[in-house]
Amino acid sequence: MAKIIESHPLCTVGRIAKPITHFEALVESVISQQLAVKAAETIFIRVKKLAGGRVIPARIAGITETDMREAGVSGAKFKSIQGLADAALTKKIQVNKLHEIEDDAEIFEQLTSLWGIGPWTVDMFMMFQLGRLDIWPTGDLGVRRGWEKIYSLTEEITPKELEKKGAKFAPYRSVVAWYCWRALN
Repeated sequence: MAKIIESHPLCTVGRIAKPITHFEALVESVISQQLAVKAAETIFIRVKKLAGGRVIPARIAGITETDMREAGVSGAKFKSIQGLADAALTKKIQVNKLHEIEDDAEIFEQLTSLWGIGPWTVDMFMMFQLGRLDIWPTGDLGVRRGWEKIYSLTEEITPKELEKKGAKFAPYRSVVAWYCWRALN
């Protein structure tokens, strides 16, 4: 791990605030699920254009499934994004106040109660939008592959095994995950 840390810049998790709303960050995370970074960025730009340049619940709720599909959003992701917009509009979840909740488990519970928003999406949101330093996204393939590379493992590590290995890095597991991703570059 020391070699990776020494050969890369300082981790930015928790140090650089994203200049977007929590709602926009969650929409971006949903779009990014199981996609390459470049493809996700392209689709997100298209969705933002459909929303008139402002990714806010009312504008997202007004976009048709046909338009979203033409922008590259799958039917399942459309359903997730619309569910998120509805939860924000009805105040089921006060999305843009999630940073006020100190308990990560409470944020996790609220967001995963929405259809199509799972652990990976919430982990990315808490790390990169909220700047939480102790998120350990063992379900992320890049984190697992980076760990395998750092520790020269010959067999794939499972999320369960990685969960145990990461315990010693608490309360800074987000930083370790960030360096696992760097190890792949």
